[in-house]
Amino acid sequence: MIIRKVEYIISAVKPEQYPPGVSMELAVAGRSNVGKSSLINKFLNRKNMARVGQTPGKTQAINFFHINDEWYLVDLPGYGYAKVSLEVKARWGRMMQTYFQKRGNLLGVIQLVDIRHKPTEDDKTMVKMLRDRGIPMLLVATKADKLSRSRQIVQLKIIAETLGVEDWKQIIPFSAVDGTGNRELHEEVDQLLQNAAEAVMPSEAGTPAEHDDKKEK
Repeated sequence: MIIRKVEYIISAVKPEQYPPGVSMELAVAGRSNVGKSSLINKFLNRKNMARVGQTPGKTQAINFFHINDEWYLVDLPGYGYAKVSLEVKARWGRMMQTYFQKRGNLLGVIQLVDIRHKPTEDDKTMVKMLRDRGIPMLLVATKADKLSRSRQIVQLKIIAETLGVEDWKQIIPFSAVDGTGNRELHEEVDQLLQNAAEAVMPSEAGTPAEHDDKKEK
């Protein structure tokens, strides 16, 4: 996949602010400080499209980016940050639940976990929610540059077991620092978009009536 154009559209807090749901859409989710902004910038090949280094828990909106004038990448608020009030956590939870309920054009979620740690209860809750809703998920383990390859494998197996993933090799180890996993993530996203596009395309074989007309001729 070649990212030719990236356009920031809006930071939304309610459905009325969402862009029209006519383009395919992929969301990025993960706990605060998991490296979500760094991953988005690396994936899009842009240095400052998503903010990096801001105080964890500061992002309180859903950010929409239009990619190649074809589809949206959606940056969801980070969850699980301890130093925010229960009221703020509840508001974020409602915001995300509403988003998942309202976006019929959502193809899937790129779910991030930190490769260095066992997934948190918040991670497990998020993954369960996606499965319960039948939302396809690409599981990505960030900050892979922090570990040796052998240690990455150990941690990927722990993540797979904790989150109920049958094969740890389905998890993409990723690093925004050295580019590990960027190509694989592009390939998976490209495949999702292609499958969705093919699903809505009319069949080249034509309708039954068209076949009857051809037989008569």
